[in-house]
Amino acid sequence: MHESPATPVMIIDDEAHLRITAGQTLELAGYEPRAFERAEDALAALTPDFPGVVISDIRMPGMDGMALLREIRDRDPDLPVVLITGHGDVSTAVAAMRDGAWDFLEKPFAGEHLVEVVRRGIDKRRLSLENRTLKAELEAQQSAPGPRLVGRTPAIQRLASMVQRISQVEADVLLFGETGAGKDLVARAIHERSARGGRPFVAINCGAVPESTIESELFGHEKGAFTGAVERRIGKFEHAQGGTVFLDEIESMPLSLQVKLLRVLQERSIERLGSNQAVPLDIRVIAATKVDLKAAAEVGDFREDLYYRLNVVTLPIPPLRERREDIPLLFQHFAVVAANRSGLEAPPLDAAGTSALLAHDWPGNVRELRNLAERYVLLGITCDYRLETLLEGGESEGGELPLPRQVELFEKSLISQALARHQGRVSEVCDALDVPRKTLYDKLKKHGLRAEDYRQNAEP
Repeated sequence: MHESPATPVMIIDDEAHLRITAGQTLELAGYEPRAFERAEDALAALTPDFPGVVISDIRMPGMDGMALLREIRDRDPDLPVVLITGHGDVSTAVAAMRDGAWDFLEKPFAGEHLVEVVRRGIDKRRLSLENRTLKAELEAQQSAPGPRLVGRTPAIQRLASMVQRISQVEADVLLFGETGAGKDLVARAIHERSARGGRPFVAINCGAVPESTIESELFGHEKGAFTGAVERRIGKFEHAQGGTVFLDEIESMPLSLQVKLLRVLQERSIERLGSNQAVPLDIRVIAATKVDLKAAAEVGDFREDLYYRLNVVTLPIPPLRERREDIPLLFQHFAVVAANRSGLEAPPLDAAGTSALLAHDWPGNVRELRNLAERYVLLGITCDYRLETLLEGGESEGGELPLPRQVELFEKSLISQALARHQGRVSEVCDALDVPRKTLYDKLKKHGLRAEDYRQNAEP
């Protein structure tokens, strides 16, 4: 199946018969040929994010094809440029490829070969533009202070709205979510967006600190408080003065320490081990758990009074499987971060990779997705080692989605990306996806999408 009829292809040649012949061939294949006699005129008509391919003869009066290639590479290195060489001019073709040409055509060339080169070039261009759109969305979202809550789904938009509201009040917060869902990121987002943003953010994993030392870690101790206490130590709570304490996996906190934490929350003061003097605290406490604390309290695994003290404001973090349409954007975000950190280039995400991401069950949630994106960038992609292969090496507790659901999610993701790329302009989306307007509106209604939501880069 050929590309959308609206996909343009520039043909630049000083020979009229070649422009006419190539244009007719491409028009019959469903493309929109745009012919130019001079390279200078073609450059003047070349717009940013041009969605097609440029085909140019090398030997022309004025600006030749090699000079045109260099100029286009300076403007947009991702735009595929195909150069036409004379018969047997191998050295020129090699030089063109070295300078960044997408491909070359040797005169005389068959119409079928021309169409195939253009088809592959447009496939590459579409992927480049889709990744550029994803990066632009990420940059828009990253303009907000603090950690980024990446996504466009209603679930993540509700979460972002709650984070913004909660950050403006001083209440303690309880975060509830599965392993890897992003509780640490949400806690940091609340802190950074609050009036305490410039003060310390102290994270404590209650399940990782040995029970024998956790009290000293949290509250500190005086010199001589116990064997080995050779000097005074300031605890985590005191160190966070003016800022935020994040208690992760609070369900793992020993029962004996929970009663002391309750007192800290109520009185906003601590006593170091070995001291009788209260130290006032100016802190906010954010706790996080992956279990139902109320159920744990009912069976005696968690103090009921502490649960009710923490439960003033509870914020649920949605698992990744409940916001699957965000997966391509999140994956691209993590791939860009990994590429920037390692100095490598993030490979583009193609249709097969997107489908594989949407079909996976993600038991490890966002953490699993981030790790996959990092492996994808660091290992690189070859014909034998694609994203689907990386996913097959992981574990999925819930198994794959039924095929109809995979198809539905893939369709929704493609429409959402097209809406973002064309900023909600329905006619352009219809052309890009090659569907009638009524069909597109039916699918928008089916998937709960609204074109107007894409007409401005509003933060989620």
